[in-house]
Amino acid sequence: MAIKSSLARVHRSLCALLLGASVLALPSVAISQQQLNVNTAISRDDPIFLGLERFRDRVAERSKGQLTIRLYPGSQLGKDEDVLEQARAGANVAVLVDGGRLAVFVPEFGILGAPYLAEGFAGVRKVVTSPMFDGWVQKLRTASGHQVLSFNWWAGDRNLITNKPIRVPSDLSGIRMRTPGAPVWMETVRAMGATPTPMGWAEVYPAMQQKVIDAIEAQHTATVGSKLFEVAKHYTKTGHINLLTGLVTSAAWFDKLSPESQKILREESLAAGDWASKATEDSLAGAEAMMKKNGMTVTSVDRKPFIDATKGVYEKLGYTALRVEVEKLLK
Repeated sequence: MAIKSSLARVHRSLCALLLGASVLALPSVAISQQQLNVNTAISRDDPIFLGLERFRDRVAERSKGQLTIRLYPGSQLGKDEDVLEQARAGANVAVLVDGGRLAVFVPEFGILGAPYLAEGFAGVRKVVTSPMFDGWVQKLRTASGHQVLSFNWWAGDRNLITNKPIRVPSDLSGIRMRTPGAPVWMETVRAMGATPTPMGWAEVYPAMQQKVIDAIEAQHTATVGSKLFEVAKHYTKTGHINLLTGLVTSAAWFDKLSPESQKILREESLAAGDWASKATEDSLAGAEAMMKKNGMTVTSVDRKPFIDATKGVYEKLGYTALRVEVEKLLK
């Protein structure tokens, strides 16, 4: 009996200790950090990535460390489309992505990557901060379960990267050009005369080196960041697409956050996007000088033949009426 009594006292003591430990653990659960893993194809020295670092730091500061951002450059978490699927499933991931890839869920987003839509960052920013765009954001939540934090991350104009001079669209005949897989990108490249060849950005350098593709279309900062001047010698400034990207995450994950945390994420994403876009503008001259220094011939061409060649893209993708609405905003 004495042994049973002793065992009973030990059991009660252990239970009390475990209960106490559980109670003590509760506050740590309540204040546990929320983490968002952000994927991007760009390199660490790109102005856009520097903007993401600013976003990370400001979110940590404003949330007093309760919200943390981890950045994954060079598509470390996978292709943009793969990360978008992870976000749809409710994962705590986000990706800096163009509107073309979101058009499969809400077609209106595709027009953001349509040829010669607007001039410079100031123009496209009007579109993505408008009530019209807010409507697209709500449609996206319903259609795919994605949450846009901001869509004002401007990376500059897209231009042609080739190993032969390009003056007019007909010079692109027979050329296999890498492009993202979104319809608006593919149709733009096709309208300019090349054969669109979709592939991930990480594959571009070796594909060009091994002559799997003949050309690339990209902006100044991406060309320098990926050292494409090592595999191509001509950079033709067609400015066919004004590259605007957005920070897109999971609506299910976002909705679990407090209203204050949601506000911090959206406000700081918008502020960092503006900062990064201005930094991109400031970096263009230096990037162009770097291309020339590394043996690239940078050529400005008459854009009118390219503008004329790509006019049909809007009609083909059903954007004729929407373009009229966007043009109203831009006036």
